[in-house]
Amino acid sequence: MTFLPCCCFCPSCLKTIQGVSIRGSLFDPSQTHQNISHDNTIHALASGDVGSPEWHQYPPASPTNAFPDIFPTDVGYAGATRPGAEPGLVATAPSVPIHTGAPQLAVPSRLPKAKGPFPGAKKHFDMFQSWGSLSPWYSIERGHFGVDSGPEAPESCRITGLHLLHRHGARNPADYKPGSGPGGLAFRLHANATSLKATGPLSFLNEWTYKLGQEGLSAYGRAQLFDLGVSMRMKYGFLLNNFTESNTIPVFRTTSQTRMLASAQNFALGFFGFPYDGQYQQVVTIEAPQFNNTLAPFETCANNNVPSKGYRGSSYVQAWTDRYLKDAVHRLQRHLHGYTLTVNDVYAMQESCAYETVVLGYSKFCELFTEKEWEGFDYAADLKFWYGVAFGSPVAKAQGVGYVQELVSRLTETPLETHNSSTNATMHNPVQFPLGNSLYVDATHETVILNVITALNLSSFAKTGPLPSSHIPSRRTFRSSELAPFATNIQFQLLCCDSKPERQIRVIINDGVVPLTGVGACSKQKDGMCAVSTFVEAQKETIRTKGWAYACSGEWDVPAGPAWETTTGEPPVMEE
Repeated sequence: MTFLPCCCFCPSCLKTIQGVSIRGSLFDPSQTHQNISHDNTIHALASGDVGSPEWHQYPPASPTNAFPDIFPTDVGYAGATRPGAEPGLVATAPSVPIHTGAPQLAVPSRLPKAKGPFPGAKKHFDMFQSWGSLSPWYSIERGHFGVDSGPEAPESCRITGLHLLHRHGARNPADYKPGSGPGGLAFRLHANATSLKATGPLSFLNEWTYKLGQEGLSAYGRAQLFDLGVSMRMKYGFLLNNFTESNTIPVFRTTSQTRMLASAQNFALGFFGFPYDGQYQQVVTIEAPQFNNTLAPFETCANNNVPSKGYRGSSYVQAWTDRYLKDAVHRLQRHLHGYTLTVNDVYAMQESCAYETVVLGYSKFCELFTEKEWEGFDYAADLKFWYGVAFGSPVAKAQGVGYVQELVSRLTETPLETHNSSTNATMHNPVQFPLGNSLYVDATHETVILNVITALNLSSFAKTGPLPSSHIPSRRTFRSSELAPFATNIQFQLLCCDSKPERQIRVIINDGVVPLTGVGACSKQKDGMCAVSTFVEAQKETIRTKGWAYACSGEWDVPAGPAWETTTGEPPVMEE
């Protein structure tokens, strides 16, 4: 057998080193140019491929060696097996495992030096926790949200049910086209490729190509949801005994968007194992304009598409990026000739770091910024989401109220008869929306997670009030990297306790127990519990008084910036 030496490449081959595509200069010398500066230093001009899309299609459309008939997986002789008891960490263990880091991903070991962190910065910098909603999910430290308790059952209590709401896993960004984000940056660099010349820390740009796809789950994103499914089976597997006793199987929900369905399926693979057919039923709701959907309410909330109402965070983010990235623009511009960087370009480089890491495993863009600049990036995401889809948005509560209606319906085992929000009457029947189950799992987007947090009035996250665009507050209770990262999850945990006459509920976000003191008459409890009846009554009051029609279709306006603020996610009061 003859082996090709490692330095030989077939014409269709492509060598990639540390995420940098080496094409033009390696295979086509005509695309490599040199420039001799006054000090006789030779700088290579960038390849003409800089910023161009590089997309790989797998699997091939018609592989020549595919013979499925002679590769059966069921050949008999499986051997005898018998299932054991279901796991139940939250019921049996004194504490549950915490989820930290991202073992499949890598970040730089060194970053440029900065004068010092912003006030209120975390004591220990973690890049994975500094990307806002682009961060991988991680367990919140016990007590961080204000309740000194964990997901495990409190003393004298037993867990009787779980309603899980989770986000999809890490994904590719939006399309490669002019505009914002990594794709927009790549498009602009490619348009100037023949004159672009990068040196020093930016030298990788000379042969950098755009390798990100469009919005689909990454391999790491698939792993996140698989791992989340395994984690939930280990914690709550004992709840499946209720289905065995009733001779039924669970019904989970997701939306039709590719990354949403793939996330739900990977979760199921982790939770049930392969094959999962016959172990549960998957409702796939249509995510598209004019289709009511509580897992994608933005599709039918008209005012959400009005920039001054649904995208209030944009001006705040721009004002903040102009401030915190000012030095970075000047520092990086010294190493880039033939193209003038803007603040938006440099912000897109930070976005590229996060996306390339969760899609490709590592990104050279991550090496360009100081810890302080990553803290600034994290805060930019907080501004975007606070004013766009959370407590600072005039349409946030209305968009979250549909899911709250469904939660109340499940908690009270009462069919939903009035559909006056984003709920879809065609999907509310005993088969697709069963009541009385001990386990529910719904997959959604990070924007909807924050809509729901707002609609539930989990006001501890709004405690420090509106976020300024001039500085990072020394103490802030709203952090998107904690509430809405990739694969973020909310556990609505139901309990029966010897010391409580009624069923109790707890809200646990990424393993952090949330205080319910802002929810109606729920009082401060050591373990964050509230009587289900009290919790439900508070949500019913929200449903009665916070109308979808006015917030989403009403004629009202709000000025841009801090001239008008809300900390409850509601529009201005309707004039009589």
